[in-house]
Amino acid sequence: MNGVTIEAGGADLLLLPEKAVFWPAERMLVIADIHFGKAAAFRSLGVPVPRGTTSENLAGLDALIEAHGARHVVFLGDFLHARAAHASSTQQAMLAWRQRQSALNLTLVRGNHDLHAGDPAAALGIELVDEPHAIGPFAFCHHPDLDTPGYALAGHVHPVYVLATRFDALRLPCFVVGTQRMILPSFGAFTGGHAVRPGPGDRIYVSSGEAVHSVR
Repeated sequence: MNGVTIEAGGADLLLLPEKAVFWPAERMLVIADIHFGKAAAFRSLGVPVPRGTTSENLAGLDALIEAHGARHVVFLGDFLHARAAHASSTQQAMLAWRQRQSALNLTLVRGNHDLHAGDPAAALGIELVDEPHAIGPFAFCHHPDLDTPGYALAGHVHPVYVLATRFDALRLPCFVVGTQRMILPSFGAFTGGHAVRPGPGDRIYVSSGEAVHSVR
């Protein structure tokens, strides 16, 4: 699959069609808004939604880790969607995945859903930090509107960009790349999206699922 390399914060970052960012110099994957347990939370309220989203998210992580040789994954908040994410089936799937990826460093920058859901199980071996979390030239955040000392990488918004013609419109997940911050699309399956309008100086890169394209 075809990603796009950009310069941000004085470093090269690879924008991936799978809706993630890879920092090659640190062999780091950056993931926003994976929302483990969201489908389970809806089902607990009696809403009939698909099963298997946890497995889909974990398989997606595995594929990216293998493809890029990642050794560190940073989650930009909303790792868990709600307390229903602590359900046994969801926890067992994540623990089994962690055992397969035991050498991987994991960091979670707590987001708003994490505060309500509670921290992930200690057995997952995730470093838990608050925003902004500084590593090198970057400030890793959940919310994109924070005043940070470095170039901010953030989530929260679940940005999508609307490509429209006279006859049809298409909503695609996108990266919003500004001069001082980047907003990543939501990585998680079954998380939806919010249409964004780029601000002054923003560049928009959409993901078709197979490639990343600059549209503005």
